[in-house]
Amino acid sequence: MKTYIKSLAHRDRTEASDRHLAFYLTFIAGAANAGGFMAVHQYTSHMSGIVSSLADNLVLGELELLLSGFTGFVFFLFGAGVSAILINWGRRRNLRSIYALPLALEAALLVAFSLSGFLGPIDRDLALMIIALLCFVMGLQNAIITKLSGARIRTTHVTGLVTDTGIELGKLFYWNGRQIAPPDGPPPVRADMPKLWLLSRMVFLFFLGGVTGAISFQHIGISAAIFLAIPVAVLAIFPLLEDYNARGMKQ
Repeated sequence: MKTYIKSLAHRDRTEASDRHLAFYLTFIAGAANAGGFMAVHQYTSHMSGIVSSLADNLVLGELELLLSGFTGFVFFLFGAGVSAILINWGRRRNLRSIYALPLALEAALLVAFSLSGFLGPIDRDLALMIIALLCFVMGLQNAIITKLSGARIRTTHVTGLVTDTGIELGKLFYWNGRQIAPPDGPPPVRADMPKLWLLSRMVFLFFLGGVTGAISFQHIGISAAIFLAIPVAVLAIFPLLEDYNARGMKQ
């Protein structure tokens, strides 16, 4: 079990470790997104919606909503940038924990989110802080999977997942009929079944995470975020310890 968990965020990767890490983080993203909505009535993973709301609220003169959307946009961007910095920093130092570093930061921020529930009723300033924190987490996490998969997989970008699923479904149900056979004609249209299965599971896991998060935050409150922080921390701990022990041996 330890070997399996360590492999999920380790520098040395396989296609299976990429896929399994994406599954776990997609579930976490769905749960955190639902938690953000339960806390501040705003989704934090949906940049298309946030950017659209920026335009609408600018035209309508809704300055408070405009500030909320702009905060989310900036911190999602900031989170993705910090993730890239941490990964590239670790890669240039040949660390085993290049992907564990941003995961550890994500776990710490989810702990901070859980503790924000003890700060009292959520007023405008606290709501902005929560939006900033969760959008940063979403950008951070999405960039991790984007970097390690070569932009093949996203964990918070469900629009892209559903689009790719639709493309593969279109290929699956395409009737090739009579056509010029290769090499003179194009090859028959065939769906990428492993990719379709992967995408379908990720969309379902985001949905399942959302349901789980909504139920947890509804019954427990914001402190339920600690149950999201723990598994993320577990994913990060073994590669970090491996680098720490390797450094100690050199000294």
